[in-house]
Amino acid sequence: MSLQVGVVGAGGFGQAIARAAARQEHDVVLWSRRERSVPESIRASTNIDDMKDRDVIFLAAPARHATSIADQLGKVVDGRHLIVHVSRGLIGAELKTITTVLREHTAARRLGALAGPLVPNALAEGRPSGAILGTMFPEVTEMVREAIGGMELRIYDTTDVLGVQLASATVGFLTVVLAYAQATGVEPSTLAVLATRGMVEISRIGQALGASEETFMGLAGLGDLIAAVAGDERAESLVGRALARGAELASAVAEAGAYVEGVEVAEHMIEQAHRLGLQTPISSVFVEISNRRMTPEDALHALMERRVGPE
Repeated sequence: MSLQVGVVGAGGFGQAIARAAARQEHDVVLWSRRERSVPESIRASTNIDDMKDRDVIFLAAPARHATSIADQLGKVVDGRHLIVHVSRGLIGAELKTITTVLREHTAARRLGALAGPLVPNALAEGRPSGAILGTMFPEVTEMVREAIGGMELRIYDTTDVLGVQLASATVGFLTVVLAYAQATGVEPSTLAVLATRGMVEISRIGQALGASEETFMGLAGLGDLIAAVAGDERAESLVGRALARGAELASAVAEAGAYVEGVEVAEHMIEQAHRLGLQTPISSVFVEISNRRMTPEDALHALMERRVGPE
């Protein structure tokens, strides 16, 4: 059955989702604020009204734009629409999720968050990959699988919508940390210690905020991190390596060619953790090195001094 698929946001992920849906021979509209050049199998649009007749809408935009885009979507969608986002970000000091923003600004209630070891290039080219969909609605899972799933993309699902979004966002900045460490030449054993302790740190914070530990140990968390360390060339890894070479954060992000939300997430995560009485050695050092307030040598010393290891 051919679906009416809408994609909001024409960055790397948005275009990859549009290509994946078009490969399944669905009718695809890709919305962007400005004109875009797209393959013939995809229809480009700058009119948000074109989302009205879509069966499922994928929101592929950075978290910083989520509220303004949700406002626009709110004028054209209703309870019939299914909306799934792929952002790795969270909003504000309260770490508001994108699904929360969509509920606040639209009448759509059947929502989902797609995360895990999914990168734009693999999705666009149809290379074997996997993802985890957080949703409370089985019909959302079914629709997403029909829209972009298949032999090349295995989509698992969970009802821990909060956990999927928290894990995806926090793995984003942990990926920068590990890429930074790799670029400075740390031993594999040291990298393993940092990765393990990093997952413990973000999992504890996530659980304190209401997420499930299992979600952090699954595709949304650990699985995503393994793919990043293995070298899937996501933007966060490129940023980490650039920072290790001494680049300013803005230059590192520009070099990566994609907006990376890790620094903002880490800063707000630290604030939340401190309110909850939790320590954040890796997150705190990450913020320091991102702002060039700590050298690679001092960063590694600080991490190990704070006993960054399995507990």
